[in-house]
Amino acid sequence: MKVILLKELKGRGGEGDVIEVANGYANNYLLTQGYAIKATKGNLKQLEQRKHNIAKREETRLADAEAMRAKLDGATVKVLANVGEEGQLFGSVTSSIVADAIKENLGVEIDRRRVELGNPIKVAGEHAVAISIYRDIKATVTVSVVSDKAPEAPEEEEAVEAPAEEAAAPAEETEAAAE
Repeated sequence: MKVILLKELKGRGGEGDVIEVANGYANNYLLTQGYAIKATKGNLKQLEQRKHNIAKREETRLADAEAMRAKLDGATVKVLANVGEEGQLFGSVTSSIVADAIKENLGVEIDRRRVELGNPIKVAGEHAVAISIYRDIKATVTVSVVSDKAPEAPEEEEAVEAPAEEAAAPAEETEAAAE
């Protein structure tokens, strides 16, 4: 069945495209969800009249996508996670966590489904993550996974305690000499 797309359909086409799909897919999903209309002679004629408006909207979408790619591409986003020994995470960093971190750190709101993570991040460190902005426009963001706990410094604590003991020893000696 031939249909005219009213919205972008990932992997199939954009607004105004005429595509051929299975009858069940068209009737049960595309038409009922408002993604498409049947490609009748009347609808095709209306499509020709609307082509100018569709092209204008497409230009603005592309311009917005390019602006967002300029903001995101090469940016570094810091994610706090519970890190165990040897850099292993307790749990994992998912695409929704990355999307929230981008919103918090860069002020750019993106949908979690646009984050192309593949598998969740389970190791601390820096990871390159692709963000699908619009059709073929993608940006790469560096996600830096760090521990949410303050780093422990046991060497500094020992160094602080040692002078305190040394300071107490001479004070005891002066008390003994005074008696």
